[in-house]
Amino acid sequence: MDQQKPWLKFYEKTVPQTLEYPEVPLDTLLTQSAQHYADHIATNFVLKYILKGRFTVGGKLTYREFNELVNRFATALYQIGVRKGDRIGLMLPNSPHFLITFFAAMRLGAMIVNINPTYTSRELKHQLDDSGAETIVLLNLFWPRLREIQSSTTIKRTIVAHIFDTLPFPSNLLVKLSQRKEKDWVTVKPEHDIFFFGHLLEKYSPTPPQITVVPDDVALLQYTGGTTGMPKAAMLTHRNMIANVTQVNAWLTDGQRGREKMMSAIPFFHVYGMTVCMLLGIYLGGELIMVPNPRPIDNVMNIIQKEGATLFPGVPAMYIGIINHPRVQEYNLTSVRACISGSASLPMEVQERFGRLTGGRLVEGYGLTEAAPVTHCNPLYGTRKAGSIGIPIVDVDAKLVDLETGADLPLDTDQQGELCVRGPQVMQGYWGRPEETASTIRDGWLHTGDICTMDEDGFFYVVDRKKDMIIAGGFKVLPRDVEEVLFMHPRVQEAVVAGIPHPERGDDTVKAFIVPRPNTQPTVEEIQEFCRLHLAPYKVPREIEFRQELPKTAVGKVLRRVLVAEEQAKMAAAQHAAQPAHVPARPQTEPARVSGQDR
Repeated sequence: MDQQKPWLKFYEKTVPQTLEYPEVPLDTLLTQSAQHYADHIATNFVLKYILKGRFTVGGKLTYREFNELVNRFATALYQIGVRKGDRIGLMLPNSPHFLITFFAAMRLGAMIVNINPTYTSRELKHQLDDSGAETIVLLNLFWPRLREIQSSTTIKRTIVAHIFDTLPFPSNLLVKLSQRKEKDWVTVKPEHDIFFFGHLLEKYSPTPPQITVVPDDVALLQYTGGTTGMPKAAMLTHRNMIANVTQVNAWLTDGQRGREKMMSAIPFFHVYGMTVCMLLGIYLGGELIMVPNPRPIDNVMNIIQKEGATLFPGVPAMYIGIINHPRVQEYNLTSVRACISGSASLPMEVQERFGRLTGGRLVEGYGLTEAAPVTHCNPLYGTRKAGSIGIPIVDVDAKLVDLETGADLPLDTDQQGELCVRGPQVMQGYWGRPEETASTIRDGWLHTGDICTMDEDGFFYVVDRKKDMIIAGGFKVLPRDVEEVLFMHPRVQEAVVAGIPHPERGDDTVKAFIVPRPNTQPTVEEIQEFCRLHLAPYKVPREIEFRQELPKTAVGKVLRRVLVAEEQAKMAAAQHAAQPAHVPARPQTEPARVSGQDR
């Protein structure tokens, strides 16, 4: 046993200590599954159920059909001018359009630029300008935001998709008729360099040009906050993505090729959804059950029950929503066998309750955009530890470095340090930012910006982001420590803790934002008293605010920075109101910026 890798002894028996990685481009995942599972369902696009659930509005494609549509779209892209190395913006929800465009781009050697469909025109413009994308594929509903800024971007070709493009009759007609009645329906008129997704699929043959694509070509520009400043694009190669899919597949010790049903409720435009849902699902020759909008959580539960999903990658908010749903016992969720949770911490109480409810196994993992993304995970059927992100997956090295000096910390000391990782899935660098690449990847090690500890068994624990640590009364408070206790309270459904600047002391006040469980009304006093039983006095939240919901990203990660910014704005407003009319108000505290890699 490698004494420098104590985690290896906790690998499940069928998980190897090292892997061989195919020297192939990403589209090979689809090519191979289309060869072996041609008549199996590849995509199951679920929009809604009608007639008491007996009829599904949506559509399915076999691997043979899916592969042919990819070839047709690759031909179309080439014919309208897309070439190897070009960037293609992809602004779509989970849908067949997303998959078809992605794999068509891979066959041409083009790069995909994932764009969050909720982005404003300003955010959209930044990504288009930064990537230099000349082609964009987007849903017709998003067209007005592009139209506002297109003339000042590099975009030359716009491909407009409609949600009914790939649906069979009568679903296509039902969706078309119902959507045209909606207030937010957008009609895009034919103009120069505007193409329609459905027309392109009909017009071009399934014989794309033969382009040589090698593993070290960049496949994806995935935007992330990084460690500082404006969002930047991690350059992920075909090799990086193939490696991470292979690693995650090895971790899924009971994966069954050609038989899995992958619940795809987290967005593909996020690298977690892309790798752990989309690419792994295709690699397994499984059925991707695509959900364009997982809200409300009833929708997810209904689809799991009716479609028999076996794998369910998700985020804590989803699992918390399910276990606390007032009618959860009315749903049969026992088809779910394995779940990996990412993007935020997952309390052990949630893992255990979800397991009792479904009979499946739910474990916490960890990753970051710059690593395609998975680097750590608790063993699916082996030892898992409360509060831990798990152990490094196959072929990932991990270490902690001193927060002040940057020197390597000795193993098994339980000291806090910045987590650094290296492995075959680590990005090539940041697009157009050599200096930031050099500061993030040093001597082959990716510096994550996360503060962690490691126990004697090699299990890692995220203490917090460097920017999230709270200094209260001179003591360091880790938000996750407090959040773990709050989740133990029987009336707490969701909770997040942040440091709020104290106007007089100059340090922070520990504040908890709590969403109570349905039909409960916890009080500030009982929550604080509960915390005193489990936490040192300086960690007990001085302030508690109850909310109906917490601000979240599209992936479901709680936006702590938004809550902090709100508190800073309140404090600035109060200071301004307290100033005499002739005395200038103090400048408002700058809102907290986004920092650290996307989870």
